[in-house]
Amino acid sequence: MPASRLCAALVGFCALIVSASCALAADPYYKGRRLSIMVNYAAGGPTDIEGRLFARHIARHIEGQPGVIVQNIDGAGGLTGTTWLGEIAPKDGTAMGYLTGAAWVYASEPERHRVDFRSYEFLAYQPGTSIYYVRTDVPPGMKEATDIMKARGLVSGGLAADNSKDLLMRLALDMLGLQFRHVTGYRSNNTARMALQQNEIHFFSESPPGYRSVVEPNLVKNGLVIPTHYDPGWNGETIMVPKQVEGLAVLPFHELYRKIKGVPPSGQLWDVYLASLAINSAMQRLLVLPPAAPAAAIEALQAAVLRLNNDKAFADDALKTIGFVPEYVAGPQVNRQVRQALVVKPEIKAFVVDYIKGVNK
Repeated sequence: MPASRLCAALVGFCALIVSASCALAADPYYKGRRLSIMVNYAAGGPTDIEGRLFARHIARHIEGQPGVIVQNIDGAGGLTGTTWLGEIAPKDGTAMGYLTGAAWVYASEPERHRVDFRSYEFLAYQPGTSIYYVRTDVPPGMKEATDIMKARGLVSGGLAADNSKDLLMRLALDMLGLQFRHVTGYRSNNTARMALQQNEIHFFSESPPGYRSVVEPNLVKNGLVIPTHYDPGWNGETIMVPKQVEGLAVLPFHELYRKIKGVPPSGQLWDVYLASLAINSAMQRLLVLPPAAPAAAIEALQAAVLRLNNDKAFADDALKTIGFVPEYVAGPQVNRQVRQALVVKPEIKAFVVDYIKGVNK
């Protein structure tokens, strides 16, 4: 081989070696970066409690171990923070959302999202539920869950007319045939809970972190409220008991309904209730990056979430803080699963639009 060709070959081979060495030595994507976790509800509420628990432990599972901070952007039933993530947040993987309620808002009213929610990058989701409770001094007095049928002058409270919390609450009360007034627009679970304590409203719901850490040890134990029911899980085929309610002496809604009415729930309101559960119970929490986030960031965070699921320190902290251990569904299949779930039958969507308009303001 001529010397010139040999030199060229050697140079090319060396270049390949150097390139491979550089690739092997490349720093993890998050090394030297800071990850901001945005919670789309106010500080102190269930989403915030859970989001901060997640933030305390996730960094050590991310290759590069970035600094992690939490910020709250609340308002409009969680839509304000969701919109910020899509429109304003940096798209380099340094801002992620820990979201509640975003899936149902999109599924029922996609036009409210200025950025198509299906274009976001979904890292993981956590199935969940809500636990409902009522003041014990609602006339003629609430001593057990079935007493809700005797309630006079009942006022329920919510966060926004189109919020999944409001929707599921109203559907349950309407299926039971109760006379009630619904007051909505509370900025957070904390403000609604305070309104209940001040007797402005009588009936509210919280996800398990808020219920176990605030409602049960304070409001239930001092006799101010009793739990009435919780939302069961629904995967489109089977009703399930969510992991988060294990150990609580509370019935799922369909069992409370059967106990009161003697038959299982059915009809249009039940169909809409199940359609909402298919999104909200299956995906109560969503871990999300903005649209067009780098693949390296997506892969690093999904891998970290899977490792978090097996973290004993996280599990111990979770049991102490919220009474159960969140288990996140993560992996490359999540984007497809979430985007498919964000489609609701036109007849259900049309019913929900009219139903929302009927909220008592």
